[in-house]
Amino acid sequence: MTDPPRAMLPLVIVLSGPSGVGKDVLMRRMRERGLPIAVPATMTTRPPREGEVDGVHHLFATREEFVRELSAGELLEHAEVYGNLYGVPRSQVRRALETGKHVMVRVDVQGAASLRKALPGALFLFLVPDNLDHLEAHLRERKSEDDASLQRRLAEAEAELAAAPLFDHVVRNVEGDLDATVDAAWAVIEHEAARADREPVRV
Repeated sequence: MTDPPRAMLPLVIVLSGPSGVGKDVLMRRMRERGLPIAVPATMTTRPPREGEVDGVHHLFATREEFVRELSAGELLEHAEVYGNLYGVPRSQVRRALETGKHVMVRVDVQGAASLRKALPGALFLFLVPDNLDHLEAHLRERKSEDDASLQRRLAEAEAELAAAPLFDHVVRNVEGDLDATVDAAWAVIEHEAARADREPVRV
């Protein structure tokens, strides 16, 4: 099977950034605006948050189910974060690529490092807050953390921000102007998709 013309090749975009920076909100707004983005569900052992749907936001699994998928080689990457397991199923990424849309995979900083080896040719975007106070406010709005967990996440976020130079592009999340953030991220994606030297990503 021959590869489609370069101009038609969908990108695999790995979106990362500290917890609470707005990765899910950014992707949701992209889809609301009709941008050609497909988002494969990641697998996790953490319980669903309010409003999350199994198979849409994540594939919610028991630890035993997760380990079984990992042992079968079906996870592109995996990590344990705050006591919960997270992973990216190959089948979900392949299915998303078949739509012909750009595929956006949302992972934490640790997961992004693993995907650099598993997905050569992917575009790595790092989302940063315009202010750490905004990051703390977003984490508090979740109401899913006690004070100790919240402080631990904030400390981790500051450490994770140091990984920004390892990514292809850094996008600043503009508080109160989500569309500006979307515009900035999409400009990067369009620029990278137009590169003549970009090769298709094999999953």
